[in-house]
Amino acid sequence: MSAESTGCVPEQPARRRIRRWWAWAPLVGLTVAVLVGALLRLVGRVGAADVVWAAVTVAALLPALWSMLRALWHRHFGVDVIAVLALAGALGVGEYLAGAVIAVMVATGRSLEAYAQRRATRDLRALLERAPRTARRRGPDGAIEVVPLDQVAVQDRLLVGPGDVVPVDGTVDEPVTLDESVVTGEARLVQRAAGEQVASGVVNAGAGFSMRATKSAAQSTYAGIVRLAQEATARKAPTVRLADRYAAAFVPFTLVLAGLAWLLSGEVVRAVAVLVVATPCPLLLATPIAIVSGLSRVARRGVLVRDGGALELLGRAQTLLVDKTGTLTAGRPRAAETVAAPGGDRDEVLRLAASVEQLSPHVLAAALVRQAAERGLRLTEPTEVTEEPGVGVSGRVDGRLIRVGQFSGELPDWADRTRARTELTGWSTVWVSDDDGPLGAILLEDPVRPDARRTVRRLRAAGLRRIVMVTGDRPATAAQVAEAVGVDDMLARCTPQEKVARVRTEAERAVTVMVGDGVNDAPALAQAHVGVAMGATGASASADVADAVLTVDRLDRLADAVEIARYARRIAVQSATVGMGLAVLAMIAAAIGRLPPVAGAFLQEGIDVLVILNALRALRGGLRHRDVPQRTRELLGRFATEHQGVRDVLAGLRDTADLVATDPASPRCLPAVRETHRRLTDEVLPHEAAEEQQLYPALAGPLGSGAATATMSRAHVEIRRQVDLLGAQLAQTTGDRLRPDQVPDLLATLYGLDALLRLHLAQEEEEFFSLDPSDPQPEPR
Repeated sequence: MSAESTGCVPEQPARRRIRRWWAWAPLVGLTVAVLVGALLRLVGRVGAADVVWAAVTVAALLPALWSMLRALWHRHFGVDVIAVLALAGALGVGEYLAGAVIAVMVATGRSLEAYAQRRATRDLRALLERAPRTARRRGPDGAIEVVPLDQVAVQDRLLVGPGDVVPVDGTVDEPVTLDESVVTGEARLVQRAAGEQVASGVVNAGAGFSMRATKSAAQSTYAGIVRLAQEATARKAPTVRLADRYAAAFVPFTLVLAGLAWLLSGEVVRAVAVLVVATPCPLLLATPIAIVSGLSRVARRGVLVRDGGALELLGRAQTLLVDKTGTLTAGRPRAAETVAAPGGDRDEVLRLAASVEQLSPHVLAAALVRQAAERGLRLTEPTEVTEEPGVGVSGRVDGRLIRVGQFSGELPDWADRTRARTELTGWSTVWVSDDDGPLGAILLEDPVRPDARRTVRRLRAAGLRRIVMVTGDRPATAAQVAEAVGVDDMLARCTPQEKVARVRTEAERAVTVMVGDGVNDAPALAQAHVGVAMGATGASASADVADAVLTVDRLDRLADAVEIARYARRIAVQSATVGMGLAVLAMIAAAIGRLPPVAGAFLQEGIDVLVILNALRALRGGLRHRDVPQRTRELLGRFATEHQGVRDVLAGLRDTADLVATDPASPRCLPAVRETHRRLTDEVLPHEAAEEQQLYPALAGPLGSGAATATMSRAHVEIRRQVDLLGAQLAQTTGDRLRPDQVPDLLATLYGLDALLRLHLAQEEEEFFSLDPSDPQPEPR
């Protein structure tokens, strides 16, 4: 989507600077005029000074009157009324200096508001300015042509030069280096391998590369962000609703107090003084400034909120309903474990399966091919490939007919145990077989996001009282995810209609937020007070009806948004309350004749500047977690990558334990145990020691104290103790086989190490690696 097609031609920097200076012109002009009037008064030209001050008052009154009449025409009665009455009253009783000070006060507040809005919305303006308008397309003959972006079609081959903005969503043909900060909010450069998806709007930070378009310009990620940004900046900030709730009581109170002061004293100047100090800049300006600042901050965190009203509601939310698949979980299947038949090779099983699946468009095929690529397996091009929907894919690899999918024959004992284990864990099984039977199985899971549990804890700390998971999945699988992330309630086998009904029920009790990613979530998102879409991976239908979109595939940004929204709303309420409280005290003093209009005007000016400066605090602060230094991020990335190797050792550990449990007399048992101990000693223990010495001290800052890693340190001690115990048990062996009396203790150690290491890895990924604000964590094997 080009800038011209959206009507948003980027504004030139010079023109923007001129407009910025002109924004201060009314305030400068009125201030100079007031000073000129003061100079005339000092030289004895009292009449001329009054004329100048009266002119200043009129210059402020006319636009304020027009604004008030326009609001009344739309049946909106707000705080503008007091400003108009104060200016008109000052003119009516001849308090021209007071009127001029009020005029400067109103102009000062509006100029500060304009400045705050410019500062707060610069990130949203930057999105519009960076919108790509053309693309380099490679023609059938290989020639490169520059075409308008709306002419790019799916499957077109494009060329992205160094420093260019990626024009549409697609897959890259070669390894690339990208700056994804515009879309994700992260300034860190990322590497993408050949075949990986890239989003439009990111910047090529390396050499030029070619890519294939997978979406048109209008359907691409960046186009959706631009549309949302336009809506966010074009709509009236509904935080005025917050101001109007205060105005509903403040305006009548002001008018009654001014009327009583006039009636009881017989001096109209007292009524004018009350109106002067009641001029409602805290409501007119401070409240929108705080909320607009919050909109800018959540945009920088990768969350685009449509308008201030949605942000205000997000700041008041008490209940969260969240979808499971694609929201609390990754939403994409991944190979959790590869099981080989006795005597087989796990890598060979995966290689055969991925080779057959190379030509399949199925999402499971992509998971297998990606897993094989990560393990560095060399795939073979299959022949005679056939695919039967719902059954699987078959093809010849290295002359063997390999089938990947379901297995219809009778399962051997090892396969039957594997099937039972996957049913208990809620995983799915892809069988890999040839003409002789199953060669192995690949266990697929939809893993819980590493940041899900931490996000739930942060949302509770931010003030959400009830968190409910709604999903169409099976109750057993849903219960495991619900327990893992720590929600209050769960609704499984839930249809879209039932989701809508549950959202409606919860919304009747409290302000409710619904988070989802799929087309089936769209009705529920529209029904909630605030609908939040996982825009980085979800369908456009859910993003189109949502009030907020997470543009980066991380759930913890939702917690960021809630914390910022609550902070911005708290600052807005604080500014309005303090400003009105001080104004009420001044109004009472004015009503009893202790505060003349001129002094009241100067006092109100001070109050307004105080509350506006307080509102600007919303541009910073509010987040409960600490930023992770770059050095610590690098350590987190390094050790997260090393976890993949530890999981390889774990897979071998589990195979060894199963071998000892099922065939302890086998001559393969003792060598397998020795090899497992060697890998634990040479690969796992050095990894744990490096974490203890390097990573854990670096996490003391982001986590708040070194005590936060104490439990993990204790786990390191226990892991080393169990490995040493395994070594001691091996030292007691004689001959080339295990003695029967050794088997029970050996099994206890092997299975205990398996459980301990799996739990430890999961805890580290959840508690520590999820702190890294960059890409989601690597997939375990």
